[in-house]
Amino acid sequence: MANVRNPFVVMGKIPATYFCDREVESQKLIHALSNGNNVVLISPRRMGKTGLIHFCYDNEAIKNEYFTFFVDILHTSNLKEFTYNLGRSIYKELVPKGKRLVKGFIQALKSISGKFSIDSLDGSPAFGLELGDIANPELTLEEIFNYLETASKPCIMSIDEFQQITHYPEKNIEALLRSHIQNMQNCRFVFAGSERSIMQEMFTSSAKPFYQSADILELKEIPFETYRTFVIRLFNEFQRNVNQYVIEYVYNLFKGHTFYMQKVFNEAFSYTAKGKTCDMSIVNDSIEFILNDKETTYKEILSGISEKQKPLLYAIAQEGTATGLTSMAFSKKHNLPSASSVQSAVKQLLMQGYITEIHQEYSVTDKFFALWINRIYNEK
Repeated sequence: MANVRNPFVVMGKIPATYFCDREVESQKLIHALSNGNNVVLISPRRMGKTGLIHFCYDNEAIKNEYFTFFVDILHTSNLKEFTYNLGRSIYKELVPKGKRLVKGFIQALKSISGKFSIDSLDGSPAFGLELGDIANPELTLEEIFNYLETASKPCIMSIDEFQQITHYPEKNIEALLRSHIQNMQNCRFVFAGSERSIMQEMFTSSAKPFYQSADILELKEIPFETYRTFVIRLFNEFQRNVNQYVIEYVYNLFKGHTFYMQKVFNEAFSYTAKGKTCDMSIVNDSIEFILNDKETTYKEILSGISEKQKPLLYAIAQEGTATGLTSMAFSKKHNLPSASSVQSAVKQLLMQGYITEIHQEYSVTDKFFALWINRIYNEK
């Protein structure tokens, strides 16, 4: 603990001491993977999917028995980029484990092995690969899966924002991946995603290639009492206090959304001196600091959103959680255009990731962005 300045970790892996709850979810995930099952992990963005996966990777039963890999494909737009990022994630994970494993991986990628460079310091292969070096992504992808199947230890591959493959221009990507994955014995997969409706359709629709191919685990809000105890414990361990109504305020403000609560308390902790108490003024100052820090980014985002989409985005931000977006009542309340125009704006905002839909309830994906929009909106 002496080397930890702030126990509310918001970047990188979270040490077990500072990881909040998720006992049931982590046990389910570890149990499923250890018993040879693939898992679909669904939750809104920044609810803690990545943290949960890495927390489970650090479990002794997983860490000692498996090679573990993680790749985020949110920003990929085609099969070539998917393949490139998959290969790079495996390479980066193998590097600390020794030259022999790295060379074995590179030799398995016969279609591109000649493209790897040599590290001038120790003579080991370096991932100097460019995206354009992958001339035949389907072949390279097959070689990657063959490597995972023949690796010297069982493997776990987690693919974050897996629903992104449905936006690729290539046809039958789901069928292609399923054809490789369905017969693999040496590798288990975690398919993590934030677009609930797409992920559920991919794995529960009988018309889809991945139908019933994995256990489904949905990540929801951490219960308030659990989170309250967690926050108090961390402040107390570092000789600080926190008012309980402050914790309740932050929890309700972000509706239990893990990352945003963690970020606020990360800032609030830094403003609370030893022996002092974190109160509402510190929390409000922390939120204000975060919004000011992100203002330039949010202005740039807003400038890229069409004038037809902005009124709906403002309306959803004002509501917090909005339903009946195309109803006359909602349109009248927020002075929106026709139902068809609203429907078009909804589709575009969902596709761009600015809003999220869960059970026909819509909210702004970035909760700090929603607060910033409301601050600007209310100043008008």
